Amino acid sequence: MPTLTVRQVRLRYLVLLGLRWLPTGLLIPIFALLLLERGLTLPQVGLVTAAQGLVVLVLELPTGGLADAIGRKPVLILASLLSLASLTLLTFADSVTLLLLVFVLQGFFRALDSGPLESWYVDAMLAADSDADLERGLGGGGAVVGVAIGAGALLSGGLVALGPIGSISAMTVPVLVALVLQVLALVALVLLLPEVRPARGVTALRDSLRGVPVAIGGAFGLLRRSRILLALVAVELFWGFGMTTFETLLPVRLSEVIGDPDRAAALLGPAGSVAWLASAGGAALAPVVARRLGVAPTAALLRILQGATVVGMGLLAGPIGVIAAYLACYLVHGASNPLHMGLLHRQVDGPYRTSVLSLNSMVAQPAGALGGVVLTGVAGATSVSTAMLVGAVVLAIAAPLYLPAWRAGRRPVAVSDAGAAGQALVPAPRSAEGANATEVRGIEPANPSRS
Repeated sequence: MPTLTVRQVRLRYLVLLGLRWLPTGLLIPIFALLLLERGLTLPQVGLVTAAQGLVVLVLELPTGGLADAIGRKPVLILASLLSLASLTLLTFADSVTLLLLVFVLQGFFRALDSGPLESWYVDAMLAADSDADLERGLGGGGAVVGVAIGAGALLSGGLVALGPIGSISAMTVPVLVALVLQVLALVALVLLLPEVRPARGVTALRDSLRGVPVAIGGAFGLLRRSRILLALVAVELFWGFGMTTFETLLPVRLSEVIGDPDRAAALLGPAGSVAWLASAGGAALAPVVARRLGVAPTAALLRILQGATVVGMGLLAGPIGVIAAYLACYLVHGASNPLHMGLLHRQVDGPYRTSVLSLNSMVAQPAGALGGVVLTGVAGATSVSTAMLVGAVVLAIAAPLYLPAWRAGRRPVAVSDAGAAGQALVPAPRSAEGANATEVRGIEPANPSRS
């Protein structure tokens, strides 16, 4: 198989990334309202969605290590199959038990999907060009994610506005379309993502699986040796918790302001589309702003700004004010992702890149689950606005965790101090099979872990 060029690597990555997030765009505007339509209370919505984060907590590192050990492509294919199963069940699930199973399957999907495509892209780009501008490439990926989710959200709103189709409710139609798009994404993954694995068969699989604990141990070794990496991963605790405000509570808040769930869902389609276009614009502009202010200071400032936008969503009166704050929130959200991930990637050198990304996502998902339970509970006991204010504070107080990366960027670092000061760390020793399974020889083998 011929070596792919930098242009080919980038194009395939962006196409696969767009197809992966397009179905998600269809679901984001309607999933909370869909669960309420199926008979759940708001606290029950928080509980069933929390199942996803808890599954990710258990499986994130093993699946990241699995991707580093056996290859990124088979893990991504398995993830896509589980997503198909989850969406199929969501089309008819109408009880707490079945909807809980939907989010358990989503947890398996997110754990497997978190990191392999991005790691494939980064390793392939560095193999083709060791001086590749990672922030710029990740910013382009963020822009594609924003456009894909925005297009999905716009389509979702249009489908809901058209009304029910026979016995299928208006809010279920986007789920069916997302199911079809997920099939297309799986086909594209099989065709467009080449990966060299040195051996196949049962023996090769067994040998590769032995490399999973090695990969996990290597990732934890990096975390122990770098204060910067530890702080960056800790940012995700606050970020994941606070995301409940604009992923789960915002549709309920808008429905509350408008007074009609169906009208709110229809409005969230175009609003969500514009929001994710704003996210794409933020992702594209973030590297430009960061070159003037510095990556770490810009990332810290954005944590505070995102908290402020959530305050706006919770306190502004009328749908126009709520939606304006929502758009600003996603502009900041999109800008934050490539900066955070760029800082994270630059702390890793070696075969454990996906495992480190999994560590990052591992804390975000259960933090999101906790945020879902706590903030929906606060909303049920007090008001949605109060819950959003609590989430805003949590988002903003993560800003100081970027200080170690900022301090390291302001001073030269001796080689002996690389681990403590934030230079790329040398990985722990690894087994022969682990090394063979994860190296990229000029051919490639990858999210906003966030939706």
